[in-house]
Formats: sequence, structure tokens, C-alpha cells
Amino acid sequence: MSVTQTDIDFVYEIFAPLGDLTHRKMMGGLTLYHQGQVFAILSADTTLYLKAKGAFADKMAAAGAVKFSTENGRTMGYWTLPSEALDDLEIATDWAQQALAAL
Repeated sequence: MSVTQTDIDFVYEIFAPLGDLTHRKMMGGLTLYHQGQVFAILSADTTLYLKAKGAFADKMAAAGAVKFSTENGRTMGYWTLPSEALDDLEIATDWAQQALAAL
């Protein structure tokens, strides 16, 4: 499975308040950039993740976010967007801004 234009449109809609978004398709998924900085990915199964490490990763975990992992158990520094953010653009934008500030 790979992301569709509808999936891409959804990501641009949810992060529209950030402005200056670009993307690159990679391995069935999508890498998202804000002003040239990678801040999120959309996996091939359309799960949205924010880049996070340190205290911000801890904050995301406390909010119920789950760390990205591959089928073979390899993890990366990306965490799912907390579920309430998928239905609320203000919450999604806030999490994205926190992710960008933590980079």
C-alpha cells in the first residue's frame, strides 16, 4: 500500500496553519517538511507521525502517542500524532509547532 493524493491532501489540510509545507514520497509513504525541515512522516499505512526526541518524545508518549517501528522491530524517532489531534486542526497544529520547536 502507498499513500494516495487524498492522504496527501489530508496532511496538508491538518497542518495548513503552519504554512510553507512540502513533501517527498518515500517507500510508499511521505516525508513532510516545514521550511525545508523534516518534521513528520506519513507511513505507507497512512499513520501520521511527528519527529520527536528527548523531553518532547516523553511528552508525546504521555499523551498516548506510539513510537514508529518497522515490522522487524526497528524504531525511529517518530511518534504518532495523539488521536484527538486528528479531529482538531488547532490541536494538530499545536503538536506540530511543538515538534518543530524541539528540533
